[in-house]
Amino acid sequence: MTATAQALVPPVPPASPASPVAKSKASGGGLGRYIVIRFLLIIPTIFILVTLVFFLMRATGDPITAALGGRLSGAQLQERIHAAGYDRPILVQYFEYLGQIVTGNFGTSISDNRPITEILATYGVATLELAFYALIVAFIVGIPLGMLAAYFRDKGQDAALRVFAILCYATPVFFAGILLKLIFAVWLNVLPVAGRATTSSEFEMQDLPNRTGIYLIDAFQTGDPAVIGDVLTHAVLPAIALGLLTAGVFLRLVRTNVIGTLSTDYVDAARSRGVSEYRLVRRHAYKPALIPIITVIGLQIALLLGGAVLTESTFEWKGLGFQLAQYLAARDFVAVQGIVALLAVIVAVTNFIVDIIAALIDPRVRY
Repeated sequence: MTATAQALVPPVPPASPASPVAKSKASGGGLGRYIVIRFLLIIPTIFILVTLVFFLMRATGDPITAALGGRLSGAQLQERIHAAGYDRPILVQYFEYLGQIVTGNFGTSISDNRPITEILATYGVATLELAFYALIVAFIVGIPLGMLAAYFRDKGQDAALRVFAILCYATPVFFAGILLKLIFAVWLNVLPVAGRATTSSEFEMQDLPNRTGIYLIDAFQTGDPAVIGDVLTHAVLPAIALGLLTAGVFLRLVRTNVIGTLSTDYVDAARSRGVSEYRLVRRHAYKPALIPIITVIGLQIALLLGGAVLTESTFEWKGLGFQLAQYLAARDFVAVQGIVALLAVIVAVTNFIVDIIAALIDPRVRY
């Protein structure tokens, strides 16, 4: 080829790396696949838990005999068992129960003859409200104290805070609740001993046209400062008793991650420029230490819901945990199955949401 012909041939541009747009698309596709996979994992999680509860409850016999045995004659008992279909093979009952759950029918409680969906709607919001209060306490107590423990690493303050964290998540919730009631309700007489609100406040909230069942929202709807204060004071002790359980976990987690962040190269560089240790903890190590907190919130929600059973029973906070204890005492397996199924859905959905948030903010998550 002559020099003139070579000059007429356009030069071939060098290969360039993938553009940011292409990378963004690839990442978006990966994130979408990750979300779909995590969502699909909700189904087997709920399925396994519901299956375990169903067969464990049936291990002692049928629900009718368990709930009403000794209160009905043998003929009446057999009639009720046959009418409910509990004399059929266990696998037939199991698959029928799964079909009912798919259609949203959780059955009817045996002890008080109430639809399970009504029980879930009535008491579920109370448990979620208590869990929300407890999470606020856990954040307020656990995160600042965790940063403080990291700031005073290996000193007396750090040792005291670590002991406090161990006491928080090692102390049984019911014992912490009884101790708080003894101190603040009996000795000091500054907080109510039990319940979600006084009778007068409950009557005032029941007259609302758009009642939600969440007492704090309903109290604000009344516009009465006395009702709002009453609802908040009733929530203090249960929220502290349940929130300290998670606060101890947050404290240890924040401390560990802040200490790890303070040993990184960019923090050493800032320290060499004369940046104070307090500023390093507050400005540089704070945000990275919060990422693990977000990733474990899903597990802590399950812990809070489990602790809500004892907390609600201790403070007579009439939520799902309180009702679950009542139905367990009455051996009402149908109601227990329905409540556990809802708790499984709440935990699974919460873990799904937390996984997505963690994938968006934590660069270490691969999808």
